[in-house]
Amino acid sequence: MGFDELRSAVRGRVLVPGDADFGRAAQPWNVAVDQQVACVVEAEDAEDAAAVVRFARAEGRTVVTQPTGHGATGGIDSAILLRTGLLNTVRVDAHERRAFVGAGANWGQVQAAAAVHGLTGLAGSNPVVGVTGYTLGGGLGWFGRKHGWASNAVRAFEIVDADGRAARVTAESDADLFWALCGGGGDFAVVTALEIDLFPAPGLYGGRVTWTASRLAEVWEVFRELTSDAPDELSVWFQRFQFPNAPEMVGLDVAYLGDPEQGRKLVAAIDRIGAPISDSRGAMSVAQLGDITSEPTDPSPSISRAELLTDLDDDTVKVLLGESVTPLLNIQVRQLGGALARSASGARGALRAPYVVYLLGLGLPQLRDAVNAKVSAVVDGLAGHIAAGKPYTFLAPGETVAAAFDAATVERLREIKSARDPHAVLRANFPVLDS
Repeated sequence: MGFDELRSAVRGRVLVPGDADFGRAAQPWNVAVDQQVACVVEAEDAEDAAAVVRFARAEGRTVVTQPTGHGATGGIDSAILLRTGLLNTVRVDAHERRAFVGAGANWGQVQAAAAVHGLTGLAGSNPVVGVTGYTLGGGLGWFGRKHGWASNAVRAFEIVDADGRAARVTAESDADLFWALCGGGGDFAVVTALEIDLFPAPGLYGGRVTWTASRLAEVWEVFRELTSDAPDELSVWFQRFQFPNAPEMVGLDVAYLGDPEQGRKLVAAIDRIGAPISDSRGAMSVAQLGDITSEPTDPSPSISRAELLTDLDDDTVKVLLGESVTPLLNIQVRQLGGALARSASGARGALRAPYVVYLLGLGLPQLRDAVNAKVSAVVDGLAGHIAAGKPYTFLAPGETVAAAFDAATVERLREIKSARDPHAVLRANFPVLDS
């Protein structure tokens, strides 16, 4: 079945296997995920997105939307991959403390635009992550303890529905669809833009401190001390690193949304450890938020797994600290709580667990078996200390939305999907009907 009709219906490029740029266009951010799609459409505007959906419905095909390709899971053979990266407009209304964000914009763009006005969005740790996919999955970022999920900050979605019709969706105009889009994933509509709240950023103190692995126990104790009674404005993450051809390291990442001097005082316990390899802490702009962790910003092969933790008791510590990180690259423990644990609007809901552990390894062919075995061993070792309802954006290929939501929420999401997209024209990274 050809795509000549689709080419004539859109302004953007339509690429098929054999075209020079097809491989690059079809590649997700995690290059370990295989996407054998039928074609890729690089939408020029929202009208292109609507034309793609109408074409797919008429031809019995599925549309998968990816602004950046973060969170891709595979399993989309013969689908049309809709790239919305060109829809990257960002407009800030400082008076209303709101931003209009196109589907292709990333958090680095939003933070740069907001910082000029002393404002911030509820961004994550990596500036190249797309705002849309992150927010549709709830959005767990540095300032979540203070302001909650990124999805709580949405005021409106600009969408194309499963019939190819454009609409503006708010809590007042379409309560069910708005609820589903606020943290339930992208299975219900193609989002072409968001309107989100921004928040005051009176200052920011942040950075990373690293030590040799010989200081592991000391760093862990300071992490537990800092996170036991931290104010909501402060988030602290614990890291164990094992980079290729390098000795193991341990680190702490901090971000305090407020007066930098107060932030420095709040994490003064870190200075007791002494002899760091590096220390990047200091006053910074919210536009520099990605500098705290300096995560990779280019596509790479990876295997990851996240689990919510009910506590950090001695049994948990033995699993997290007792053995080498190898063959993983990173074992990360993030502090949660604060506003994340309180009531939340939308499908996402509150997150009661106090911590989340995130495991990351390279997805290279020669390492996959060892990395997967290590991930399984750590997760098995944490059994009895794992809570349900992990963040949607932390789901890994092979998992389903049942790992992110309770049964009642999954059922409501399924009902909305069946009502709004009965022909399954649209597919998210984690389809709600696959659970």
